[in-house]
Amino acid sequence: MKNLVIVESPTKARTIRKFLPSSEYRVEACMGHVRDLPASASEIPKKYKSGKKTPHWVQLGVNVEEEFEPLYVVPSDKKKVITELKSALKDADRLYIATDEDREGESIGWHLLEVLKPKVPVQRMVFHEITKTAILDALNKTREVDKRLVDAQETRRVLDRLVGYEISPLLWRKIAPKLSAGRVQSAAVRLLVQREWERIEFVSAGYWDLKARLAKGRPAFDAQMTHYAGTRLATGRDFDEKTGKLKKKEVLLLDEDRARQLVDQLKTEPWRVTKVEEKSQKRRPYPPFITSTLQQEANRKLGLSAKDTMRTAQRLYEQGLITYMRTDSTNLSNEAIEAARKKVERDYGTEFLSPKPRRFSSSSKNAQEAHEAIRPSGTEMLTADEQGLTGRERSLYDLIWKRTVASQMADARLQFTTATIEAGSKPEETGTFRASGKRIEFAGFFRAYVEGSDDPGAALEDQENVLPALQAGDDLTCKKLEAIGHETKPPARYTEASLVKELERLGIGRPSTYASIIGTIVARAYARRNGKQLVPSFTAFAVNQLLEQQFDKMVDFDFTARMEQTLDEIADGKIDAIPYLKGFYYADDDGLKERVEEGIEEIDPRKVSTITTKKWDPYVVRVGKFGPYVEGKVNEDIVTASLPNEIAPDELTVTKIKELLAAKEADDLVLGIHPEHEQPVLLREGPYGWYVQLGDDEQAGKPKRASVPKGMVPEQVDLDLAVDLLSLPRLVGNHPETGEPILSNFGRYGPYVQLGRTYASLTDDDNVLTVGLERALELISKKTRKNAPLKTLGNHPETGEPIALYEGRYGPYVKHLKTNASLPKGADMDAFTLDQAVDLIAKKEAAPKKRRRRRK
Repeated sequence: MKNLVIVESPTKARTIRKFLPSSEYRVEACMGHVRDLPASASEIPKKYKSGKKTPHWVQLGVNVEEEFEPLYVVPSDKKKVITELKSALKDADRLYIATDEDREGESIGWHLLEVLKPKVPVQRMVFHEITKTAILDALNKTREVDKRLVDAQETRRVLDRLVGYEISPLLWRKIAPKLSAGRVQSAAVRLLVQREWERIEFVSAGYWDLKARLAKGRPAFDAQMTHYAGTRLATGRDFDEKTGKLKKKEVLLLDEDRARQLVDQLKTEPWRVTKVEEKSQKRRPYPPFITSTLQQEANRKLGLSAKDTMRTAQRLYEQGLITYMRTDSTNLSNEAIEAARKKVERDYGTEFLSPKPRRFSSSSKNAQEAHEAIRPSGTEMLTADEQGLTGRERSLYDLIWKRTVASQMADARLQFTTATIEAGSKPEETGTFRASGKRIEFAGFFRAYVEGSDDPGAALEDQENVLPALQAGDDLTCKKLEAIGHETKPPARYTEASLVKELERLGIGRPSTYASIIGTIVARAYARRNGKQLVPSFTAFAVNQLLEQQFDKMVDFDFTARMEQTLDEIADGKIDAIPYLKGFYYADDDGLKERVEEGIEEIDPRKVSTITTKKWDPYVVRVGKFGPYVEGKVNEDIVTASLPNEIAPDELTVTKIKELLAAKEADDLVLGIHPEHEQPVLLREGPYGWYVQLGDDEQAGKPKRASVPKGMVPEQVDLDLAVDLLSLPRLVGNHPETGEPILSNFGRYGPYVQLGRTYASLTDDDNVLTVGLERALELISKKTRKNAPLKTLGNHPETGEPIALYEGRYGPYVKHLKTNASLPKGADMDAFTLDQAVDLIAKKEAAPKKRRRRRK
């Protein structure tokens, strides 16, 4: 008997092949989803496009007129995969669907059956780790495809398509092209925008206190002033964030002068301990990782984005090294608990082992689907070194290993000491100070894992702050007393870690989707990364304004969370999907369809794209087709100026706006009138440098623009040069053999010459306006030779894209898409195989990227 097992990826297939006899089992990969809703008009079958106009539901890919039936198509890049799977199925007596155990995996399996239409028995096998034991156990405990899970996933896909395809065109019409909306994406953008508004409206306040360096023998310790004459000193929490004023009148606000007076007054007074309090505390270890907590800790400790974390975890899972990485469950299997406890006892000692096995329950609002937390696979709990891992895979595996092992370790015991200290001889002139200490009595699980730190040993040292032995009545010596100024800080922007944490707290979306959501937000320029911070753009503000105005339910956090609960209920068979979709789409007053139609008629594009705050009065920010700009009066004329990309919304001030408008007024020079078009030629400075423009912004259509050559100062640009620049692309000549035109032009990366699809950059010695045919042919010839591979090794088993071997400046290398990987020293180019290249590329992609040093 021959059995066909279908999984998603070639890596997963290769791992499973190791555990099953090839004489009985054939394991193949379907390369992810084999069917989906049409991604573009070209994918829509011709039979649906007959007539003069394609029906609206066909453009949506969902038949909203007939029970919301999805229009599934097989993308062109999957047709070859389907053909190969059908061929393999002809030789099979049984088909095993072995896709991932979550809803998406269930959906992929169902789509496979719909496309392959197998005539042999079909069984669904599920497992949460790829080990021999797990695979053999799954073969003995198969089930049917769960249609309820499929329905929930289909409903999610339909909801996302309806929201994206109905609202996005409205954004294009009212704000700017290429914008997008998404059911969870828009809620996440709203969080970023709300936080930035808090920062914009924040009013900073200043306050002072005193810090003392005290001693009773050795060592010296620090104490902070908390009261003066019995009245508490104001701290940051006492100020209103929008006014900068004190919320309470019963606190004492010190300014710099008064603080320095107190320094002079108290430093010569007697200092004594009035009270010492000690308190013991136990700390329990954290639960093992689930998807969201792994993303958060990998971002904090390793600096990985959510997308990079999930990509790396996927590779670890498919290699059989960790359990399934899309999970909401903190549960550990009995074998995992036993393996972790043995590892603790062996590596740390019995005293570091918890008295009995620890079991954890999930706190996620929508916990579902998965059977176990993310942990090292198998029963050995092998370390990263024992697994032979390197690079990013090693770092992430080590993080998972530490968290898993620590979960079965003993509690950490800490002792906190608080000493109250007074300085002064008169009650009405006495300053009260507080000194705090912390001592780790027993490290417990801290030995293996400290949240937020990549080095538990160093973290233990950082956590301790031991005070000397103090008792009430002890006299102290003041070694130093200084006045310290403080300013209240606005709330911190979201990082990927804190955004994931907040989305999970609100119950919005699924943790397995957070990586793609954040990736989309950045790709669509709704936010940019500044270090670990996510800084929302002005475009995000405008989009959020439109959505809050017209689709308030769509960006309401509670409503979005309830949608997740509804999807869970569909998966449980408690709710029928079709009535729910009808209500969402067709409901009176607040149905998606009606709100979109109303928005087309009633939304004022200029108003919804205008962002105002009292902090910018009398100026405003607007978002136009070409990006955000400021607008206001300069010498009684209305002037606009583009906003540089690097300005964050909370950093924009009236002073900065005035500077931008003044510079625009001065720099918007008219070089003359174009000799052919009889329109003014302007010289301007934009976000990416100087450029010339034909006509003003008020003319119909987009005015023609051309970049000023790099290194050229504005004073060197005259009308003749501007006319030449606006005439680009320029015909250099025709290729002597093919007759094809060769053009010169400016592009995103500077000046170039072009022959068909071959682009060759010009050097600093070349001039885009004068480069000759001979020189252009030379550059194109070099580029063609440089781009030609020595040989093509074959197609990558996961992407289907070619892998080629090249000779580079630093030696031979293989290339796959955008990844280049150098061959090992001494490798034989002639004998180098496709499998060797695949492994080399995988290691390169897994290795952490080096930061480039900025040129000064």
